[in-house]
Amino acid sequence: MHPNIQHLIDLQVVDLRLAELRAQLAGFPRRLAELDSRLSAARKQLDTSKEALLTSLKDRKKYELDAEQWKEKVRKYKDQSGSVKTNEAYKALQHEVTYAEGEVAKAEDRLLDRMMAGEEFERQVKAAERSLKEIEAAVSAERQGLEKEQSALQKELEVDEARRSEATASIPEDLLDHYHRIARRHDGVALAVVRDETCSMCRVRVRPHVYQKLRREGCEEIFHCETCTR
Repeated sequence: MHPNIQHLIDLQVVDLRLAELRAQLAGFPRRLAELDSRLSAARKQLDTSKEALLTSLKDRKKYELDAEQWKEKVRKYKDQSGSVKTNEAYKALQHEVTYAEGEVAKAEDRLLDRMMAGEEFERQVKAAERSLKEIEAAVSAERQGLEKEQSALQKELEVDEARRSEATASIPEDLLDHYHRIARRHDGVALAVVRDETCSMCRVRVRPHVYQKLRREGCEEIFHCETCTR
């Protein structure tokens, strides 16, 4: 076997692990953003519930005032009915009283609806507050876990980068460049094992005379797969 093949094999193992580590580390911003998104959604839900409750309370005050205004009109018309002098005027006031009493009933119905809706909105606010508290605790724990995992992977990356520097120091520069060119074309895999006279990466059979050379004891030649060039 060529004296540098084992160094290349060691280098490829490190390179593949480095690629895996970098891919994992690259995913952390997205994972952290997903946590922020969950938290933001919970806060938005609480804000929406509070806004709905506030609107309901404003409507309730409006309908309370509306009902009181119509009740005041009823009292006013009834007071006036005692001082009218004609039957027509009395009937007109009675008509106004009846109309005002109808408006009182409508306003009180609206007020009752708002009161019932307000109770539901209060329930929604309390539920949203509980949900936010639970999500905040869960996100905090998950964030700590992610940061711990990220830190561990970063340290492992630094160790493997140091290992890579050691591995490349033993490989001639021209051979190292050759390795990098092939690796770039094949997702970081520049070397392939030959099993059963076949390239393990592209599954194409190796020519018989090449296979015999590969098996020859003391062979120091570097061979390339005719199909994938590994």
